[in-house]
Amino acid sequence: MDAVFKALADPTRRELLDELFREDGQSATALGARFEMTRFGIAKHLKLLEDAELVVVRRRGREKLHFLNPVPIRLIHDRWVSKYAEPWAAALSDLKSRLESPMEKIFEIYIKTTPELLWEAITNSEIRSKYQFGNTLTSDWTPGSRFEMRNPKADAPLGEGENIEVDPPRRLVQTMTALWGEDVKAEGTSRITWEIEPVGDSCHLTVTHDQLREGANDQLYGGWPMILSGLKTWLETGEQLTTPGSLMYA
Repeated sequence: MDAVFKALADPTRRELLDELFREDGQSATALGARFEMTRFGIAKHLKLLEDAELVVVRRRGREKLHFLNPVPIRLIHDRWVSKYAEPWAAALSDLKSRLESPMEKIFEIYIKTTPELLWEAITNSEIRSKYQFGNTLTSDWTPGSRFEMRNPKADAPLGEGENIEVDPPRRLVQTMTALWGEDVKAEGTSRITWEIEPVGDSCHLTVTHDQLREGANDQLYGGWPMILSGLKTWLETGEQLTTPGSLMYA
């Protein structure tokens, strides 16, 4: 967290995050055009944000695009804010707003666990319910198979989709259709990709939620920071998050 606090301490870096909050997936050149600063200076600030995992870089052809990763901010919230000021939690959980095209959301987190245990936590329905608002996911987890998301408090499924790629314990690609309300059902199908990379005694987990329409309902992707924070907490401590947002549907 020291790197996150250091990155957030500088007003220029906070402004860069604000720009990515406003419009995700920008190049360094596009970001630099909004600041009275050299390209080298912008690159230095972006590198510090990347080192703090607040920014994720993805190549698109010859361009390097920068995406806001709100997970570290969510972890700070869970560690430093929620226990002191629980009424703020609901407001702070909405870390990303509706953004312009392309609608691709990327979330990264490091978890001290093995790829096998992380894969189990993603695909085991009972474990999944521990960190995803009490929801269960049932499937046989084979390529082309279906999955269904349910909650004990709901009479009908909350979501459904297809497992396109299943490569344990490295990669899982799924389509997903949200069913918990007419507003999200109208958004149609999007795609979720889980990528697990072992790093020493830990795992680097990247979740990419894409194929979202321009201006898509933020209910579809706004919960990822809380879900991944809960996943990390469960695997590293065996405990569930107790922030108000984590318990809202449990």
